[in-house]
Amino acid sequence: MRAFVLKRYGGPEATELREVPRPELGPGELRIRVHAAGLNPVDFKTRQGQLRVIRRYPLPIVLGNELAGTVDATGPGVTRFVVGNRVYTRVNKDVMGALAEYACVREDLVAHMPATLGFTAAAGVPLAGLTALQALRDVLRVAPGQRIFIPGGAGGVGTFAIQLARNFGAHVSTTASPRGEALVRRLGAEVVVDYTRSRFEDELRDHDGAFDLVGRDTLARSFAVVKRGATVVSIAGVPEPRTALVDLGGRGGLAALFWLISAKTRLQAARRGVDYRFLFMHSSGADLAELARTIDAGKLEVIVDRTFALDQVAEAFAYLESGHAKGKVVVRIADDV
Repeated sequence: MRAFVLKRYGGPEATELREVPRPELGPGELRIRVHAAGLNPVDFKTRQGQLRVIRRYPLPIVLGNELAGTVDATGPGVTRFVVGNRVYTRVNKDVMGALAEYACVREDLVAHMPATLGFTAAAGVPLAGLTALQALRDVLRVAPGQRIFIPGGAGGVGTFAIQLARNFGAHVSTTASPRGEALVRRLGAEVVVDYTRSRFEDELRDHDGAFDLVGRDTLARSFAVVKRGATVVSIAGVPEPRTALVDLGGRGGLAALFWLISAKTRLQAARRGVDYRFLFMHSSGADLAELARTIDAGKLEVIVDRTFALDQVAEAFAYLESGHAKGKVVVRIADDV
């Protein structure tokens, strides 16, 4: 089968589209014929080797973290799916493998696709959708009437986060360029700060929480936007000890490392009386089923910026890395998406 393979850590030259053996089906797994796969920043960060301290992959390895397709075969112990089911998943983080014609995935990480979506749109949901859902529901515990700040709302995670926060009854503020403003307003953002002309901390105050999608100085400046005692959760800043203890299986040594590298950020947060939390989302078939119900109820729109054929996957990575995507970038694996 054809697959997009990481040969070594580095730039685009470290990857190639090649023929590889079809993955072997194990107990409790589904073999999925992949119709489309979504791309995310974690994909090029993995290629660059930025995540090696967290997870070291045996190279070469097939890249890709989310997909939509049809069940091709089921392993022993599978009870919830049959051959032919249309499914989507955020694949096992230890294995990856979504950017290929076939992938094997544990049953508990898979859900039936939203009935109202095609494969291309469905492939753009799992990683970004799960990240937004878990940050807002589980960390920020967003409640009706709250004011939530989501900088970078026009990106892949942001387009889901704005809508989900609104579904939870919150009022959403975000940042966007003039090109992205109409999109984030349509998705439900009530206050939009043009980051090319204004500093958001000069215009926003007393929010009940923030979900940072940008990192760097945007994260530090977000501490000034929320109330004392509020939480700022980030997926683009520096990991802190709870990242290792809660999200990465209680790895004490990693928690100590994260304590050191996050010291400056945690101090900045403490000076503002704010709780800082970095989140690594977890794969969950149950949460994907919840997202599917929300999509089919017409309460969550999937924004796909551009699609690329598998032969163009290197171009898709370059476009994603440019930072210009509004919504998701998706690679078409099969011809019938």
